[in-house]
Amino acid sequence: MTDWDAVLSGFLTIVILGFLGIIIPGVGQLTAALLGGGVAGYRAGGGLASGFWHGLLAGSFGGVVLGFVLFVVLSVTGLAFGPVGGAIGSALGLGTFFVVVAIAMVAAVDSAVGGALGALVAE
Repeated sequence: MTDWDAVLSGFLTIVILGFLGIIIPGVGQLTAALLGGGVAGYRAGGGLASGFWHGLLAGSFGGVVLGFVLFVVLSVTGLAFGPVGGAIGSALGLGTFFVVVAIAMVAAVDSAVGGALGALVAE
């Protein structure tokens, strides 16, 4: 069973540390993903597989949210150019959504490793 509280905690950790990684050199996105996945795995517990799963969800959730935000922004921007622009913007937004989600799933592997390590520490 998925512990969504653990996933949300890991996701928020990734967002906060990712933002700090942009501002403060040395705290990179990889560090944010590993620590966020670790938080999700630690909070979920239940062994390596559970930690891996919760870290993967925490890492990929950010990509899904980013893809949705880009879809909405491109669609609304397209609507500013009339109905044809809205249709083109929606098509571009939908394509962008799928690409971002696919990239997020691959990039979430480091969060999954962090989640497995976090679950290992929890036990």
